[in-house]
Amino acid sequence: MNTEKQISGLVKLAEYITNFLNKNPEDFNRDEEGFNALLKKSQVENSWFTQDSLRFALNQWAELLTENGIKSWLSEYEISKTPKKVGLILAGNIPMVGFHDVISVVLSGNIPMIKLSSKDKRILPFLLQKWQEFSGQNISYELVEKLENFDAVIATGSNNTARYLEYYFRNHLSIIRKNRTSVAVLKGDETDEELKLLAEDIFRYFGLGCRNVTRLFIPEDFKLDRLFENFIEFGDIINHNSYANNYDYNKAIYLLNQENFWDNNFVMLKEDDKLFSPLSVINFSRYKDIAEIKSYLAENEKDIQCVVAKPEVGLDSENFGEAQNPGLDTYADNVDTMKFLEVI
Repeated sequence: MNTEKQISGLVKLAEYITNFLNKNPEDFNRDEEGFNALLKKSQVENSWFTQDSLRFALNQWAELLTENGIKSWLSEYEISKTPKKVGLILAGNIPMVGFHDVISVVLSGNIPMIKLSSKDKRILPFLLQKWQEFSGQNISYELVEKLENFDAVIATGSNNTARYLEYYFRNHLSIIRKNRTSVAVLKGDETDEELKLLAEDIFRYFGLGCRNVTRLFIPEDFKLDRLFENFIEFGDIINHNSYANNYDYNKAIYLLNQENFWDNNFVMLKEDDKLFSPLSVINFSRYKDIAEIKSYLAENEKDIQCVVAKPEVGLDSENFGEAQNPGLDTYADNVDTMKFLEVI
C-alpha cells in the first residue's frame, strides 16, 4: 500500500469533516446529508452520543489530521514491512475512541480486522469508507463480527472483560487495555478561567472517557465553592436523561447512607480517596505537601491515564482543558501502539 496516498487521504478526510462541521445543514449536498443522518442515528442508538459530543470528537480529529502532524508522528517509526492482520476490539464509551487504533494499524503497514463496539457502529465505517475513497482505494481493512486468522490483537474493555481477553488471547501478541481514569491537582491559585477549563476535563463526554478527571487533589484551604462557581457552564448536563438518572441514584445512596457530600444540583463532590468515582460524582482529597500526591500517583500509576495540573506543580501533567485533546503520539494506557505494531 502507498503510505503517501494514505496520508493524503487522511488529510482530505480531515478537510471533508471540517467543511461538514462549518456548513449550514440547508447547504449540505447529498453525501453530507447522509453523514448528518448517520450522526443522528448514532444518537438514537446511543443516547450518550449527543450531537455536541459527536461534533466535538469529529472536530478534534479534523484538527489532528494535518500532513505535517501525521508525518511528524510517523517519522519516529519504521513502517516498511510485510502487512500483518491485526484484530481490533474497539471500545464505545466515547465517540470514535477506536479511530486511533485503526489509523495506527493502517499507517504501520498492516491490515486492521475491526470488531466495532455495538455502542459506536455507524461513524467509523463511514470515515473508513471516505478515507478509502480519498486515498484512491489504498486502504485495506475488514469489519468483522468475530476475530479469526489474525497475527496480533489490540483490545479495549473493562477490567472484568480484560481478564477474559487476556486468557482468550494468551497465545497471541496483544495489547489488552483495562479501565483507567484521570486526576487533577490544584495548586490553589488557579484563575477562574483555569477552573472553567478543568470543567471541560471533567464533563466533556459526560465524564465517560478514560481521560475524564474523576479525582481532585486540592490544598487544605481551598474553597469548594470556587469549583461549583466555575462548573456552572456545564449545568445543562443534568438535562440528559441517562446522566440525570446516575445523579439521582448516587445522591439517593449518599443520603440513605448519611454520607457527607457537596452538591450543586448537577454534580456532587465527595471527600474520598478512591481514584474512580461514580458518574456525576467527583472524589476529592485535601493535601499538605505535593509529596503526598506523588506517592499516590506512583501507587496508582496503572489506573491513571493522565494528570491535569499547572506546570509549576512539578508533575508530569497536561494543562487544564487539554485532557480531551490528545495528540497522535498519545496512547491509551500509555502503551506505544506503533512500537507494538513495528515488531509483530
